Amino acid sequence: MMSEDLYIIAITALLPLTACMVVLQVNPYHALVIRGIFGAVAALVYALFGAADVGLTEALVGTMLSITLYAVAVRSSLTMRVGVLESELNPEPSERVREKKVGEMSKKTLRQGDKEMQRMEITTEISLTPPESNHPSEELLSALRKTLSKYHLRLEQISYTNPQALQTALTAKEIHTTLSEQWIAWESLPLPSTDDGSLYHIQTRIPRLYEIMQSELPSTLASLTYVNSETLSQPQINHSIPNG
Repeated sequence: MMSEDLYIIAITALLPLTACMVVLQVNPYHALVIRGIFGAVAALVYALFGAADVGLTEALVGTMLSITLYAVAVRSSLTMRVGVLESELNPEPSERVREKKVGEMSKKTLRQGDKEMQRMEITTEISLTPPESNHPSEELLSALRKTLSKYHLRLEQISYTNPQALQTALTAKEIHTTLSEQWIAWESLPLPSTDDGSLYHIQTRIPRLYEIMQSELPSTLASLTYVNSETLSQPQINHSIPNG
């Protein structure tokens, strides 16, 4: 057997090997790279067997076009869109104004040397909204991002003005998941238990996302509920917080 034949056999053997690597690859971005290698090997095999025109077509159309389309599909699909309420993530404007006034009053009392009033104003200032970095929603969103990153998913946060809009977005499949302090009620969905001490409620319509969050997300951060397609078609107008 000539040495040229050995080269042909070795290059041809790479074709099924790279194809298996594409199928078995878990990371979608690594799969795109391997798909490019697979296309290059295929074009080389075509050229070795005398079909250079077919190899060129494979390289230009088959490989480059497929990788471009796969990249767009992967980038757009590996995202979990989460609907949240604006009022729960951002402090009210009136609270911000009140904080500013309290701070000014604290400085004034400090200059006047009124120790009693100074203690009262500082206590009032501390009792207001906690710093944004320590807000429970930030801790929950951080835990969600960490959980989704293990599966190469991104978190896209979409804000809504009221629970009705949040429920409508989930029903219309504009978002995959809702995150809210309020329990969004559905006709065929039982109220969750409040014994676990969770401050937030997460509802998702995607079974796989429900499995991921159920296994990875701590139950103390939020209660988790799966909303199936039958439940989505039966919304309930009442959005009150359950009393237990």
